[in-house]
Amino acid sequence: MSMMEFLPELVLIGMTLIFFGLSLFNAGSVLVGRVALGGAGLLVLASFAALNAEGMLFFDAYRVDLFSQTFKLLIALGFLGVLSLSAGFPGVRREISSEYAMFLFISTMGLTFLVSSVELLTILLCLEISSFALYVAIPMRKGAHRVQYEAGIKYVLFGALATGITVFGMSYVVGLTGTTYLSELGPVLPELVRSEPLALIGLLMILTGFFYKLAMFPMHFWTPDVYEGAANETTAFVATLPKIAAVALLIRFVASSGADTGHLIWILSVFAVLSMTYGNLAALVQNDIKRLLAFSSIAHAGYVMVGILSVGPEGFASAIYYVFGYMVMTLGCFYVICQVAPAGENLTFEGLKGLHRRSPLLALTLAVAACGMAGIPPAVGFPTKFLVFTAAIGKGYFGLVILAVINAAISAFYYLKLVRAAYALPENEPAAEERKGFALGLPVAAFGVFITAVILASGLFPEPIVAMAREAVGALL
Repeated sequence: MSMMEFLPELVLIGMTLIFFGLSLFNAGSVLVGRVALGGAGLLVLASFAALNAEGMLFFDAYRVDLFSQTFKLLIALGFLGVLSLSAGFPGVRREISSEYAMFLFISTMGLTFLVSSVELLTILLCLEISSFALYVAIPMRKGAHRVQYEAGIKYVLFGALATGITVFGMSYVVGLTGTTYLSELGPVLPELVRSEPLALIGLLMILTGFFYKLAMFPMHFWTPDVYEGAANETTAFVATLPKIAAVALLIRFVASSGADTGHLIWILSVFAVLSMTYGNLAALVQNDIKRLLAFSSIAHAGYVMVGILSVGPEGFASAIYYVFGYMVMTLGCFYVICQVAPAGENLTFEGLKGLHRRSPLLALTLAVAACGMAGIPPAVGFPTKFLVFTAAIGKGYFGLVILAVINAAISAFYYLKLVRAAYALPENEPAAEERKGFALGLPVAAFGVFITAVILASGLFPEPIVAMAREAVGALL
């Protein structure tokens, strides 16, 4: 094993040990925030350096290839983006900021391990590493709230349920095939899925367990309460990184399952439609911005599933591009939430009133991110949806695409409602006088400009990212 094959993982292990040491000396939150940001930057550099590494590690249970390394780079970029949203974790209790950072790095480490795992027990272990760290991090919100404990308990309970379903499904598949390695499951699983109902049930249970990470129907119930109850920084983490790893995992499984053979494709299509429809309809009536984003994330899980179930290079590449676009748009929304609610409180539509007067940059970032989420050009949300729908049309899933387009139209209502709140809602004049503008520091303002530029540039010029996604898929198929 060369160091380059395991470089991002070594950085994460090293940073976890550093934060463990800082927790023993009760380091200040400002220092912890800076060290965390530096560690995430180092992780991005390590992921770039190891992008073309290849190899099989740990008795062939861990595969390093362009597919896994691309997702590790996405996770690293997303993690750096989450830590850049606010300095020093203002929404988390100061006395435990070192422990909080340590658990975020542990969860990121579990997700990084996950995208390279090609053996069932290794996959299960990595899922638990990433989940257990979040079980601890979610209740670490500052303030005497009860919602963070409720959110933590719900995340634990639904996580335990998802793990149980996954293990049960694995027992079926292993019992029928006699192996836990995906490389050995691949040649036999498509025929088993066609001829053996138990194999279909087992595979579906495994995938359903992974839906928990993606917040997709029918494992979506934890999402709104966890988004609402966790600190804004934690919610930004939960809303982005686990979904990247879940997409990688689902692509690996669907690619080796023969999903384009019949029954499974119909079941996944039903889940995708229910996820889109439920998420969008529930988001329409939300007033809390984080709950709105939670329900919209359920809908986006349905969109990305449309790409995944369009089995093939185009479908998988469109899913990778989609999750990249979703990541940067979500970071744009949470950037605004973290700045408008600096004390870590939950933001409502009322809190967005007059935002364009108090901070044109924040209002612009929110407008670009929200329009992107709605699929309005030139933001990245338009080409991501276009490619996903095109891949599905190429497979002949016309009905599925029609339902997805209808759902995209419904979602435009509540996304544009965000823009309307920031720009056009009538203000109560006395209240407006009490509202002060935001004094964004240069680094914070620069990050806002950067994330807005990325959302627009990756929408106007999608080809480099799509080409990279196609190369990554080529290493898998």
